[in-house]
Amino acid sequence: MTIEQVTAPSQSGIRASLAWLDASIRRRPNLCMHFLLAAGLLVRLWHATGTYLNPDEALHFFVANKVTWWETYRASLNVSHPPLLIFLLRVWRILGTSELMLRMPSILAGTLFCWFAYRWLRMLFDGPVVWIAFTLIVFLPSSIDLSTEIRQYALLLAFAMGSAYFLERALQANSALAMVASGGFLWLAILSHFSAFLFAGVLGVYAILRMVKQRSPLKVVASWELGQVVGLGICYWLYVTQISRLGQAYGGTNATRGWMGNDYLGNSYFIPGRVNPLLFVFARTGGVFQYIFRQSAVGDLAFVLFVVGMVMIFRQHRASSVVGPPSFAKPEPSVLQNSRYIGMFLLLPFVFNCGAALVRAYPYGGTRHSSFLLPFALAAVAVAIARLLKRRIALGIVVALLVSLVCNLFPSKRLPYMSAESQRKSNMTAAIALLRNLPAGEPIFTDYQTSLTLGHYLCDQHPIEQDRKMAGFISYECGGHKIIVSATTFLFTARNFYDQWQVMVSEYGLHPGAKICVTQMGWSTYLAFELANFPEFHISPSYFGDNIQVFDLIVGQSMPNPELLPTT
Repeated sequence: MTIEQVTAPSQSGIRASLAWLDASIRRRPNLCMHFLLAAGLLVRLWHATGTYLNPDEALHFFVANKVTWWETYRASLNVSHPPLLIFLLRVWRILGTSELMLRMPSILAGTLFCWFAYRWLRMLFDGPVVWIAFTLIVFLPSSIDLSTEIRQYALLLAFAMGSAYFLERALQANSALAMVASGGFLWLAILSHFSAFLFAGVLGVYAILRMVKQRSPLKVVASWELGQVVGLGICYWLYVTQISRLGQAYGGTNATRGWMGNDYLGNSYFIPGRVNPLLFVFARTGGVFQYIFRQSAVGDLAFVLFVVGMVMIFRQHRASSVVGPPSFAKPEPSVLQNSRYIGMFLLLPFVFNCGAALVRAYPYGGTRHSSFLLPFALAAVAVAIARLLKRRIALGIVVALLVSLVCNLFPSKRLPYMSAESQRKSNMTAAIALLRNLPAGEPIFTDYQTSLTLGHYLCDQHPIEQDRKMAGFISYECGGHKIIVSATTFLFTARNFYDQWQVMVSEYGLHPGAKICVTQMGWSTYLAFELANFPEFHISPSYFGDNIQVFDLIVGQSMPNPELLPTT
């Protein structure tokens, strides 16, 4: 028997299996959807288990973990996000304060986002596009990460997608009730994250164009207007009570030139004279896809597929005016027979986000701050992939699963970065055990980033009463030790640590010979490594993974020339 004879039946068997899967999915789409969704939920539960909280996660719980609701609300005003997640965590903590329990609201919201995305996609596209986009949304590492962290993004995505889904239902069925539901989800999205301001603008433009085109009934228009009025009211309230005052909470600096203009987000704002505007748009849009796929090469390819998909959608509009409805949209809704509206809906979020970055109002690029673009980006990518795969559903799902697997197994490291191995709970447990066993009365000195995670674990998730009597420092008692925090230094470097050490020793009146435990936890923690290069410090650091270091310093010991210390 020849190789060709062996290969032919094998290929025939694969084709037959894919054809059978295609037919099965078409017969029972909900069963397949729920199977993929359940698998995605299990992946999220696994991903959220066994790692300690990063500083951002600890910060959100710290703000929520107050004695009274009023204290929680006042503390939430200093967070650069709306207060909904903070309020939710304050209630949720009653159920438990383990890492998995605190991450559960995000896990559930991330799963709900996937479900809404599937329903929304089905109203706009045919089977192959729906399944490819849905599989990517469920299993790509960016979606999994956003769904397993104590941050606002999972809530934002769930509520934003819910609003888009119910808007589509309202427009297709002329349902005032669905339009009210769309408005309600939009309000929750705005209360979850400030990027929902941009999403609300996108949804508003799309809704107006659709309602004008199809001459929606007055009840639908009135319901939509009600949602917009309340949404604008919420935006105004957030601006007056929080956004306009955030600069004061961060030392009076402008957001884009201060805490949001650092190395992590600096390139996400357009700076006139530094880069050509067109180059900025191109590079930052490519960054969006690199972030979504968490793999630079795959993200770059996806960017190309996005452009191809958008061209296909708009070209289909011209063709549909002659030959009928587009092949990727359901023919029954008459308005969607003109695919121009679909193309505009997928493109407008990028236009709004990019426009905000060009005027330095909001970051645009390869960070989680642009995560609301995820479903729109993947929908257009799926259009192109479906065309390449000749619209075979089962093959599309397999390809999407393989792409997701590659992106999860071989991610590109992007700042800020903390590996899952270094973030293992066992590392934190060992570090906290060492700190608890320090001699009684030995203070612990940290930067602000470290204090967030340290306070969470050393204080056993109890509310923390901070003392701010010393200018530039915060202190609190925990685990039988006094923790002294530099309130003006988010992250210690060798150079700023030297300065802060001198000031701290003077302010707290520490006597020569006193031993101080210096601790650093979180992202970019290189202090112990940098200081160990200088014999004058006489330190013997203990490392717990790559992101936790502990060492002792003695007041009055010899110090190197500060000019020789690295500044970054």
